[in-house]
Parts: sequence; structure tokens; C-alpha cells
Amino acid sequence: MIHVCYGLYDRDGRYSKFTGTSMLSMFENIAAPPHSVIVHILHDNTLSADNRDKFSYIAGMYSQTVKFYNVENLCSDKIAEFRQMMPTIDKTNLSIATLYRLLMPQVFPDDIKKIIYLDADTIINIDIRELWQVELGDAPLAAVPEHLNDIDAKTAFVMCQQNFVMPENYFNAGVELVNLEVWRKSFEHIREGIIFVTKNTPCQHFDQDILNYCFSTQYFKLPVKFNRFIWSSRQKGDTAIQQKIYHYVAHALNLDNRDNFNRLWFKYFAISPWFNAATIGHLHEAIRQLYVEQKNFATQISALVSGKTRAFFVQPNMVDAARQIFYVKPEEEIIAADSPESLQKLIDAMKKAGGAKVFFLLVGNYFAAAQPLLQVGFVEGRDFLNAMLFLSDAHGLPLNSYSLVKLL
Repeated sequence: MIHVCYGLYDRDGRYSKFTGTSMLSMFENIAAPPHSVIVHILHDNTLSADNRDKFSYIAGMYSQTVKFYNVENLCSDKIAEFRQMMPTIDKTNLSIATLYRLLMPQVFPDDIKKIIYLDADTIINIDIRELWQVELGDAPLAAVPEHLNDIDAKTAFVMCQQNFVMPENYFNAGVELVNLEVWRKSFEHIREGIIFVTKNTPCQHFDQDILNYCFSTQYFKLPVKFNRFIWSSRQKGDTAIQQKIYHYVAHALNLDNRDNFNRLWFKYFAISPWFNAATIGHLHEAIRQLYVEQKNFATQISALVSGKTRAFFVQPNMVDAARQIFYVKPEEEIIAADSPESLQKLIDAMKKAGGAKVFFLLVGNYFAAAQPLLQVGFVEGRDFLNAMLFLSDAHGLPLNSYSLVKLL
């Protein structure tokens, strides 16, 4: 019997569709006989009865089994303990649900010796038995190192920056084959990991950092086919669909049907019970709202520049493009965002302008540039705005429609 686990925090009632699509893709690609897979879903009170029925329907379609575990009820003491160890968790962009996987040893019976853990944003375009048949031995888990997906872990992860984990060992936790026998003996070590990560990192990769703290020197390293990042494949031009587990990390999924990876996800979503009449309604409403926002934005910009002159804060490699795209006049000021001191130069120029200029910020990390301006009293939409919002496919910045996918 193959055991597979998903953790589900169904915050707005629509995250189930990602988990369900991943689960369906796994059933579609497995050659094992019926009744050979049990999917275990760790969830809380956010899972609706309707979405629970949809998961059961998918399992029934393929004569497989799904089981549900409400950890909010089953593990209330452990969840309270987690919150006590990290009192700020609910104030971040994360959720206590990121730690549900750590409860697997407590939730699952002792006769389940190992389990495959999958993130919801995966498509299992491979026979899952390939992963299940990996021999773990005494290793606590098997996973794919981040560097195999072209990530410089030394710069990307605080755990590596501070030398808590060697960059070549830091693994992605989105696909794991877990040795539950080892985890059951390691809960105290996992508790230490929670406390350590809470004190020493900004909780950006919280559950993943905990697991790396605990197991980065002991895990079995898998080949990248078991956890291939979509954005990395796109960057390398590796866009032919292969027998792999694809991970749609960092909002890599959108509505552009010209892309093979988008089509792959929709291939499975389209045969799931979440693709129905309501889906079209959600998409229509989202597009209508975008249309309204675009009209309002155009009106606001018209009012904003009325009676004022323009100025630009532009990263050096985009200065020439900015001149062409915005038809910059010779007398309009351009400040190059070419050094840490350039932000102070921008602030000085804005103070000198005294509100007579609108500053267009054309930089890759707009929010990092905007924060110091807000701190000294300038107002977004009055004194400055994000000029990246004006760029399109024609300027090399294609539409990212991930927000629409979330609303399907």
C-alpha cells in the first residue's frame, strides 16, 4: 500500500482545488492496481463539507482511498504548544498550518512506516511508485536539494547565509519521502528546530528551515525529476513535458495556454470536480474587477499628474527604455537607482520638489524602494507610484495571471 499525505489550509475555500488537482494527476499517472493508494489529508476547520466530498469523489473515480484528519481537533495540545513556542506565527504571512506535516508521527498509526508528503502546487506527471520504492534505510527522509533547481542556497536561505546548513545540503520540502519511524523518535529534536528557527530566522521558509535544521546532514538526496521547479525549467528552455513531479512554486502557474506547464496543470484541473459552472463565474468576476480597477487607475493617474511635472527613479539598465516608453522630455528629471545612496538622492529630490512633481519608480524591487519614502511621510499615489504597472508584454514584462488562477 502506498501512503501519500497533503497538508491543507483551505483559507478561502479555494485552495482545495490545488490539492485536488495534484491528487488527481497522481491517480492518472499511476500504473498500480486499484485500492493501492491511500491519500491522507491533514486539515483543520477551514475544510468545507463540499470540498471534502470532492476529494472523496476523486478517490472513488480511481478506486483509491482518501482519509481525513482534522488536526485542529486531533492535535489541539500540540498546536497550542507550537503557538507558545512561536507567538508571532499568526502575525506573519504564514500560518500555523505550515507545521501540520510535523504532526504526522502523532496522527498516523504506527503501522504506517513511511509516507510521501506533497505540496498542493505539484503535478505528479510520473508513476508515484518510483518515489515510493526509494530505499530510505535509516535516513529520516528523501528530498531534492535546492541547488538542483538552479538556486544559490547560500544567498537564498538565511539558514545557509548564517552557516547553519551547508548550501549543497539544503533541500526543498515540497516533495518528501518521510521515514515515519525515524520521525517518531525525533519529535524532541523537531521541537528544538522550531525554537531555533523562530529565534534565528525571519520565518520566510519556516517549516522547510525546521526540517533542514533537523535533517540536512542525514537525508537521502533525490534526483531533480522528483521535484522539478517550473520557473527553473522555463529559464533553461526545458519546456518539453517529461516524466517528472513538477512544482509550481513562486506563482509559476498562470492562464497563458501557450505555455506547456500551464496546459499540464489545466489538463488535470479540467477533469476535476472543481471545474464547473462556478469556475467560469469566478473567472468572469475577476476579469470584470480587473477591468474596473484599470479604469479607476487610469482616472487616478490623470488626476495625479494634473498640474504637476514628472520625474523618474530608474534602475540603470532601464534608463533608455524608460525614455522611450514614457516619452521622457529633456527637462524631466531622471535619477538612476544605481547605489544604496540613490534612495537618499531620491528623497532629497522629492523634498526639493515640494509636491510639484510626481516620481515614477521603475525598479525591480518597488516595495524596497517605496518603504523609505513612506517612512519619511511621502504618500503613494500622490507623490510617487509604481511605474512597473505601466509595462506589458511589449516591454518584456508579461502578464502574471496567477491571481486569476487562485479565483477559479
